[in-house]
This record gives sequence, C-alpha cells and structure tokens, in this order.
Amino acid sequence: MKQLDQARWDALWLRLGAPAPEGSFDQLREAYGAPQRQYHSTAHISACLGHFDEWSHLADHPDRVELALWTHDLVYDPQRQDNEAASAEQTVAWLLQAGLGEHGEALRGLILATRHMEPPRAGDAELVVDLDLSILAAPREVYDAYEKAVRAEYEWVPEPLFRAGRSKLLKQLLDMPRLYHKTPLAQRWEQPARENLLGALKALA
Repeated sequence: MKQLDQARWDALWLRLGAPAPEGSFDQLREAYGAPQRQYHSTAHISACLGHFDEWSHLADHPDRVELALWTHDLVYDPQRQDNEAASAEQTVAWLLQAGLGEHGEALRGLILATRHMEPPRAGDAELVVDLDLSILAAPREVYDAYEKAVRAEYEWVPEPLFRAGRSKLLKQLLDMPRLYHKTPLAQRWEQPARENLLGALKALA
C-alpha cells in the first residue's frame, strides 16, 4: 500500500505559514493505517492527493484544498454520525496550535462538505467534494474493489440491512442532477461514475 508522504505534509504546512504541529503526521498515519479501515484509508488519501496534483489549478486556495483532502477522513467510525465534524475539529485544533487560525473556518467548511448531504458551495468545496468522490468513476475492477471494501467496513451490519441501505444511497447518488461540480471533472467522470453506480445497484438487487 502506498505510504503517506511526510515531506509533502511538512511542506504543505510551511506553505500555509508554520511548521506542521508536532505529532500530527504520526496521528494521521496511525488513523489512516488502522486495520478496520478497508476504504477510508491511506490508499484513499493518496488517491485524492494524486487527483489533486492533476487538478489543483482549479482551486482558489490550493493549500487549503490539499489540507482538507489530507484530513477529511481523519476520524472515521462507521457507527458514528459525526466523523466529518470530528475530523474538522482536529484540523482546526492543529491550525490553532500552529498559529494559523485564520484558515480554520475555511477548512471546517471544506471538510464538512464531504458529508455529501447537500450541494457544496461554489468554489473550493466543489473541488474537494469532486475529488473525494473520484472513486465512483474509477475503472470497473477498482470500483468493484471499493464496494467490497465498504462492505467490509460495515461487516457488523446484517446482509439484508446493508443491501437495503447501500441501495438507497446509490439511488440517491443517481438521482443527483450531477455527481461532479467542476466542469472538467464532470466531463471526464460523470458518465463512468453513473455506469458504475448502476452496476452496483443491480448487483445488490
């Protein structure tokens, strides 16, 4: 599995204006490397950052977007309802610790946008949300592995309940007017994502 890059993490913080908070990278590595994380893991963060490297020119504040991608799943427990909020709080705490509190509210908004509960506000939140959902448009074998990983994270849910809940979520995604908000990403990802979602929905029937 691809490892997180501490040099990249440290360089990001220096661009924001201060050294990375002591112990922050170790906390990231431990969180994303936890064995129960089958999808919301180091691999997911690495994939988000890889896509960001290609599309960072779409960001108004690239360093804020990158930090949000690093930390948006820092807290993840499938039995909690406040993972994104808790991840945002830890990110803001690190910013305050580093003396960079001026970025706090912006980061909070970017991370909370990854709840995918409502359309993101125009701007960088759109980019963060699009990159977070990049897996939906992955090649079919990669997407199928994602579905299996999600099931593994919810192994405690009985199969009939999981199928019902997952089907409901997939239908909600398919009912959205658009999955991706930044035009270049929508042009590349919208169609394959919808094909993957339809295939997954049929497999759950």
